[in-house]
Amino acid sequence: MHRDKQMERLWTLFRPVLESGVSQTAFLIGNVGTGKTATSKRFCLDLVREGRSEGKALDFIVVNCRQRNTESAVLLRLVNHFDERFPDRGFSTAEMLRTLHKHLEKEKLHLVVVLDEADVLLRKGAGDLIYHLSRFDEEKVGGRASMSLIMISQKYLLDMLDPASRSTFRRANVITFDKYSAPELRDIIADRVQLAFYPGTVPDSSVELIADASAEMGDARFAIEILEKAGMMAEEEGSPQVTAENVRTAKALTYNVVTSTKVEELDIQKRLVLLAVARASKDQAYVTTRDVEGAYKIAAEEYGERARGHTQFWAYLQQLANEGLVETKVTGDPSGGRTTYISVPDMPVKVLREMLEQLLSGGK
Repeated sequence: MHRDKQMERLWTLFRPVLESGVSQTAFLIGNVGTGKTATSKRFCLDLVREGRSEGKALDFIVVNCRQRNTESAVLLRLVNHFDERFPDRGFSTAEMLRTLHKHLEKEKLHLVVVLDEADVLLRKGAGDLIYHLSRFDEEKVGGRASMSLIMISQKYLLDMLDPASRSTFRRANVITFDKYSAPELRDIIADRVQLAFYPGTVPDSSVELIADASAEMGDARFAIEILEKAGMMAEEEGSPQVTAENVRTAKALTYNVVTSTKVEELDIQKRLVLLAVARASKDQAYVTTRDVEGAYKIAAEEYGERARGHTQFWAYLQQLANEGLVETKVTGDPSGGRTTYISVPDMPVKVLREMLEQLLSGGK
């Protein structure tokens, strides 16, 4: 989802594999959770299916180079794909490459090798393997090529290759995966909700909150993990729905930006505003500025403080947003008005409320 451009680019690069039987390379780069591995797998499955429909034998193997971070470990994974009983020691890389050649010639197969987290492999000094795989059929005269190569990395790694390997991985073959935006994450989460949850158990507001909570990193894996944890918590509670509080708790367990130190460093007025946000958000994912300002005036009176005017209250709210303690977003309505919605994405509001009430009661 939301990787159509990257898929189209892969098809453009790999079309010659189907049409002419030539080998191809591609380099996928992007941060964690931007869909690189998922897209490569989806593409390879589609490529294999397309090849079979045209009577051409294709297959693919994904190798996680963080788990298999040496030349011999990667080659063993490739050879084991064809021979599970191949010994895991006692053979040199040259011997394993020859064995792989024999298997591909016997099967009359074109194999797409996907090296995921390839930078780990290169840092271990395995540049020679990249060279051999990217030029697997160099000695073959005529006939169809038997191997193509896709490398995946969070970092640009072409400069880590030797000149000979770099010439195979042309810079034009680099495909970039940007961070997902909040609307894209919302679509991804909504899609997973349809796949994994009973109808009506995840409100739109909870989906929205997950998307907003993970938008800063643009990480779909992180967003999906929050959804999973929130669903498990709702199930444990016997709740009929995944609530905003379940989402906040799930994010706090997954990655908590908010810390007690940050809260303790706030002056008393900002603590009161943050307490007002926590109280107003008790049963809701998002609250309006008006809701929070009303709760702020009540909290100020409760703790013997003078509530500041609207302008200063708004300034406090913006400062809390800059600190990452709350999130604000402005939406328009059909009448032309604009409403600011406020959320606490990183911590259960119950925990935040209790922390603030304790601090305010202690006069810290």
